[in-house]
Amino acid sequence: MTATYHKYILNFKRPSGTSRGVMTTKETWFIILKSEHGKGIGECGLLRGLSIDDKPNYEAKLKWTCENIHLGLDRLLSELIDYPSIQFGLEMAFKSLQSESEFDLYPSKFTKGQDVVPINGLVWMGDEAFMRKQVKEKIEAGFDCIKLKIGAIDFQTELNILKSIRKEFSISDIELRVDANGAFLPKDALDKLKYLSEYQLHSIEQPIKPKQFEDMARLCEASPIPIALDEELIGVFSKEEKLKVLQTIKPQYIILKPSLVGGLGGSQQWITVAEDLKIKWWITSALESNVGLNAIAQWTYTLNNTMPQGLGTGSLFTNNFDSPLHVKNGTLQYDKNINWKFNLH
Repeated sequence: MTATYHKYILNFKRPSGTSRGVMTTKETWFIILKSEHGKGIGECGLLRGLSIDDKPNYEAKLKWTCENIHLGLDRLLSELIDYPSIQFGLEMAFKSLQSESEFDLYPSKFTKGQDVVPINGLVWMGDEAFMRKQVKEKIEAGFDCIKLKIGAIDFQTELNILKSIRKEFSISDIELRVDANGAFLPKDALDKLKYLSEYQLHSIEQPIKPKQFEDMARLCEASPIPIALDEELIGVFSKEEKLKVLQTIKPQYIILKPSLVGGLGGSQQWITVAEDLKIKWWITSALESNVGLNAIAQWTYTLNNTMPQGLGTGSLFTNNFDSPLHVKNGTLQYDKNINWKFNLH
């Protein structure tokens, strides 16, 4: 078996804003395995500025991985504990190599086009008019769960947007989630959560920056809105560390991005720990191309979680790969009549 790696730059259709800044491109990497049995494709979904493996030697580590592919998946995963996006790419590539089709990794009713995955509609940060326009588009597209990025523009403006949604749509019509990406300060976070709670929100992701365990634990205990941990999970590797984080903070939800938390194996370990503590969870993509999104979506379907997942990011890019994945009526669906077109050139 041989392995090669390849860089690919995804271009956003429009600048996409979070409280960490505005993105116009997204760097990603692919590992291609070849053997007498066929080809395997895996995506290493690095997020610069957020991934724990955003390190100067990232490409060198990919090169080392490909040169040592003979070590096998289990040994490589243990050697790459600090590189969760490469772990995920390897898991995907080996699964792809072993599958009848390079992209049919977890055959199910979903991949047969007989069932769907409910997802949330994502509203990016921007000025008020842009955010309102996105909300309108998501509702018209059939979403009954909408997630808004908040924390970068004026807080009162964000409250006004939520208020206008709730004027027209009740909690039974539209589930509202918000994601602050750590934008609030601990000293005023609870006050902001109280204001936000007037609009019957499902949850808020990561209200304050990670690694402020005592502050986050106090928020989770006192917040009128359920809190979901996201960035807080990055860089937590062992099962013992995961248990300590969740026992200390006691969040209502955790959100799992396989590229950031140790691939599918790392995500499954988080799920096991969370469920033992009666903490709910959902899965989110981390701006992978359709290749990585496909693997996450197929795996997520097998978990039988009926909550809306965060898997609607495939249409963000101008140069994504053609795939059977498409969004319709607030769900991610698989159209077997559409063929994959995977070309890195």
